[in-house]
Amino acid sequence: MARHLTLVSAPADPRALLPHLRAALEGTAPLAVLPAGPPAAVDAARTLLRPQEPLEPGADLVVVTSGSTGGGRGVLLPASAVVASAEATMRRLGGPGAWLLVLPVSSVAGLQVLCRSVVARTEPTVPARGEGLAAAVARMPPGRRYAAMVPTQLRRFLEAEAGGLRALDAVLVGGAATDPALLARARDEGVTVATSYGMTETAGGCVYDGRPLDGVRVRVTEGGVELAGPVLALGYRLDPEGTAAAFADGWFRTRDAGSLGPDGRLTVHGRLDDVVITGGVNVAPQAVEAVLREHPAVADAVVFGRHDEEWGQRVVAAVVPVPGAEPDLDVLRPWVRERLGGPAAPRELHRIAAVPTLHTGKPDRRGLAARITAAPAADERH
Repeated sequence: MARHLTLVSAPADPRALLPHLRAALEGTAPLAVLPAGPPAAVDAARTLLRPQEPLEPGADLVVVTSGSTGGGRGVLLPASAVVASAEATMRRLGGPGAWLLVLPVSSVAGLQVLCRSVVARTEPTVPARGEGLAAAVARMPPGRRYAAMVPTQLRRFLEAEAGGLRALDAVLVGGAATDPALLARARDEGVTVATSYGMTETAGGCVYDGRPLDGVRVRVTEGGVELAGPVLALGYRLDPEGTAAAFADGWFRTRDAGSLGPDGRLTVHGRLDDVVITGGVNVAPQAVEAVLREHPAVADAVVFGRHDEEWGQRVVAAVVPVPGAEPDLDVLRPWVRERLGGPAAPRELHRIAAVPTLHTGKPDRRGLAARITAAPAADERH
């Protein structure tokens, strides 16, 4: 008998999803959560998921990707992969515990917070509107307490409520590259923080602080980082060609550049698709962003490539200034050059009020690049 998806809109109180998730993890009612946001985004997700079409065998959850590397996709997750991820996470962090939810539940990271709560049989805590982090943490059940967040949230909480972070037994940070300086600052503040690397196709984070979770295997090929293990998705909703291109022989091709150290620890260098080739030199945007954020006049940054007649591509930086500061290219270009070399130094600078994000909380690098490319440069050097 054919199975069909149940589509549920992201509710104001994410805990309303718990009965649906329990049914999905039991294999009785396949579920997809529509992202909150403008009607066009919801309609696009609904069209992508096509609930009228029978669901692929073995899938219990379908999660729409952010589209940070192109068009969004519906990732087919079996309950076994989600549970394997949740159980391995609990073992790595020190045992079952209660979770604080500060991520959107339409993303795999936010959804996994709820799934881990279901598996651990604990009640997730959701901050009330206007409630501070410390107050929300204080309401969490006794025992071990965890949270998952993106780097931007970690930075903001450190500035406003480091005490709330310190009260947690572990903080998982993922969804985007985390600056080493930010991690060092968090740890200096007494926060137990771990980096989480993974994606929707691996049921969320599957490599913590460079080391794979139990059962997860990692290898690095010319095509980038590849992952295998019980946490893998089955493929993409109604997309056999995309599935065949990304999944083969039990491995998922991430298209992330990376390397394995002598001790087997994985270091991720960023998306292969995001690398800027300027004057024949490969520049990793994440490395430039990290250096820019170290400048005292820069609160946040996004870096990408833009066509250049002379260099092939130029490095473009969009920065969020620290209040009262006005960083310019004459200052930031030598700052980057001294630390990463000439090719990495931005040749174009834009000042923005905030870094735009996707529904998952990740920086919307492509969307920002498209808007800036259509506008004149605020500051430019050749």
